[in-house]
Amino acid sequence: MAALTAMLPPEPEQFFLGVAQSVTGRAWKDRLDARGVSRALTIAQRHGIPELLARILAGRGVEADEVEAFLDPTIKRLMPDPHTLTDMEAAAGRLAYAIVRGEKVAIFGDYDVDGATSSALLARFLRHCGLDPIVHIPDRIFEGYGPNVDAIRSFAERGATLLVTVDCGTTSHETLAEARKLGLDVVVLDHHQADEQLPTAFAIVNPNRADDLSGLGHLAAVGIVFLTLVAVTRTLREQNFWSGTRPVPDLLSLLHLVALGTVADVVPLRGLNRAFVAKGLIALRRRENVGQTALMDAARLSGPPEPWHLGFMLGPRINAGGRIGRADLGVRLLLEEDPTEAARIAAELDRLNRERQQIEQATLAQAEAEAMAALGLEEKGAVVVTAGQGWHPGVVGLVAARLKERYGRPAFAIAMEAGGTGTGSGRSIPGVDLGAAVRHAVHEGLLVKGGGHAMAAGVTLKKDTLGVFRGFLEETLAASVEAARRDRALKIDGAVSAGGFNLDLAAMLNRAGPFGAGNAEPVLALPSHTIAYADPVGENHVRVRFKSGDGKFVNAIAFRCIGQPLGNALLENRGRAVHAAGNLSIDRWQGEERVQMRLTDIAVA
Repeated sequence: MAALTAMLPPEPEQFFLGVAQSVTGRAWKDRLDARGVSRALTIAQRHGIPELLARILAGRGVEADEVEAFLDPTIKRLMPDPHTLTDMEAAAGRLAYAIVRGEKVAIFGDYDVDGATSSALLARFLRHCGLDPIVHIPDRIFEGYGPNVDAIRSFAERGATLLVTVDCGTTSHETLAEARKLGLDVVVLDHHQADEQLPTAFAIVNPNRADDLSGLGHLAAVGIVFLTLVAVTRTLREQNFWSGTRPVPDLLSLLHLVALGTVADVVPLRGLNRAFVAKGLIALRRRENVGQTALMDAARLSGPPEPWHLGFMLGPRINAGGRIGRADLGVRLLLEEDPTEAARIAAELDRLNRERQQIEQATLAQAEAEAMAALGLEEKGAVVVTAGQGWHPGVVGLVAARLKERYGRPAFAIAMEAGGTGTGSGRSIPGVDLGAAVRHAVHEGLLVKGGGHAMAAGVTLKKDTLGVFRGFLEETLAASVEAARRDRALKIDGAVSAGGFNLDLAAMLNRAGPFGAGNAEPVLALPSHTIAYADPVGENHVRVRFKSGDGKFVNAIAFRCIGQPLGNALLENRGRAVHAAGNLSIDRWQGEERVQMRLTDIAVA
């Protein structure tokens, strides 16, 4: 890999390739400081690995004595004792008791991918144990988030004696009290932020409750469910439940569900989460799960699935049912064993996803027009708050995410109803705690209700308080947004020329994966490459071809950039030398594999 320049010396200005301001307004900086460079050299020398890979590991906080474990994340080595989670012993005991007695168990899951995979994982385990659980996913519009009284009453009427809430329930005080009145024991398996006062339940397993010291708060709900099943399996073994007719379930064979929920919920891919995703991808590649295989086929996924496939191809289709269709379609697909029925459900989810995209694009156009009017040509303001009559509540979170990407600041999109009440979602940027601001707004009486975490939040408000809420956010978040935007440099892992941008490089980089939240995909730079070709493709993308000084070429694509600074710069600088930055990806077409760059940024050389 002679064309690779992995260990560039720091620039005098401390800017990578001297880029103080790119076309998107960012400085480029080496991901490694002086200590990081030293650690990368130690890793390369001690373990005999390429310098670029060593830089990538060092840039993600890996120490020299952690390299082997990081490059091979295993469930066995990283699996904690489930009982380190508060209330786990009680939860596992109650589930085991229900299994042995053959009770009717009701599962109530959230309507997103984490909720669907958590519900399917638990239901598959209970079915293996001989139970036929009720599985309920609430309608986003008519039932809203979390357990509701009508659903609880229906469970009781159908004979349920145990309710398990997954990916929800931690703040459902009144609903869980109603369940208790109706004679249902409740076990909560969740990961959302918890209030100081918890609802009354048989057990609440949530690593983010104040009295939990497990250090597992980074797990998605589906990861919490998996740990619970490990504990239940152990409890049943102690009770001699497993036999030749009912063998111990192979929990590792269910990691395809854990991987999908983990990636789709954008939890940090570190520690046990990395192992879940790494091993879950292997299970997915075997194509043994009927439902997920049908979904991969419906999504026209070619080649072995990778983490971004889960986040951008499979996850959105599972979500489409909960956003604009039947909320239970996703979990039904994940539990389906008949290939014909699975293909039918997958096709319906694929159709709903296309419909969702159309609704999202129409709503986004309105939201962008409103945002531009509010921010002005100079784009002043700490936050973007948009609202519209008739917007579909199922897409406002996606619209908020697009606004956040477009304007580089926290953004809200709120769907206003005819009665004057609005329901919306917000998305934040690193360094700005949106959830805390929303909880503060609730405390101040500006919102009917609201909550969330640092990077995402949900709100319900009255139309006449919209302006006050916008002003409150401007005042509350101005300082943190300014600081975050000032420090929004693009961190570069290393530089490569076109000749070194190949499948061997891709294989080397993948050793540090799977990549995602908390384990950032490597950002590579192409120094002084000429834009040999740049043309719009699809709805708003630009396809590019770069040429290095020695005549080698590399293909690239910049997504969703038409009309944006990056797209404009690519089209205006055809034939000129630029520095380019982005991620390496593999483009598979008709059985062939080719590398290409997913462009993030450029700067005129």
